[in-house]
Amino acid sequence: MDKVRASAAEAVADIPDGASLAVGGFGLSGIPDVLVRALHEQGATGLEVVSNNCGVDGRGLGVLLTDGRIARVTGSYVGENKEFARQYLSGELEVELVPQGTLAERLRAGGAGIPAFYTPAGVGTQVARGGLPWRHAADGSVAVASPPKETRDFAGRRHVLEHGITTDFALVRAWRGDRHGNLVFRGSAANFNPVAAMAGRITVAEVEELVEPGGLGPDGIHLPGVFVQRVVALTPAEAADKHIEKRTVRA
Repeated sequence: MDKVRASAAEAVADIPDGASLAVGGFGLSGIPDVLVRALHEQGATGLEVVSNNCGVDGRGLGVLLTDGRIARVTGSYVGENKEFARQYLSGELEVELVPQGTLAERLRAGGAGIPAFYTPAGVGTQVARGGLPWRHAADGSVAVASPPKETRDFAGRRHVLEHGITTDFALVRAWRGDRHGNLVFRGSAANFNPVAAMAGRITVAEVEELVEPGGLGPDGIHLPGVFVQRVVALTPAEAADKHIEKRTVRA
């Protein structure tokens, strides 16, 4: 089955207002920037995003955030985005903070059909006890707080129950991919991209290099095409357009 779409705009055209999205990337590394920009142009709003972080001001998911298109974020790191902090503290944005490893496993579990699992991460903290501010009121008080989670002992150690995550759509970026949706990730782009792709009911992958079926060695495929429904081939300029959060150079 040929899953290649003619453009990023076509690939995200049916994402509706209020959709949930799993988005790959770590900081600005391996983010599906072309798909995110296409979604921004498409106009969907009220989005519920699951991603390690929410981009930076003016880049990645930060583009959607700045225009008020995101209603809720489930993530683990928010430190590089001032607009994110402003919206969260002012009550404009709902935020569920999750330990980073737990977030990755919740996405993987959802994609594997596992509804929930136990982990020691978060035991003895508000992650388990509840009370983390999900949404603030305009006066700075907590309007919505996280609920307490079930805990249980295994081999004498306390664990907390976490639920798998599935989303309506997923947006990811891969180094190479074929027309059947098989993907290969390169370097640090193999961060949240594979598990985000697994979690989406409809997964859209932008690929830097598109090859024909059979062009990827079976032992080298990182994510099989069963998890991918749409593929967008990037132009050389789009593939080369990569940014970093903090550039460090010699004086």
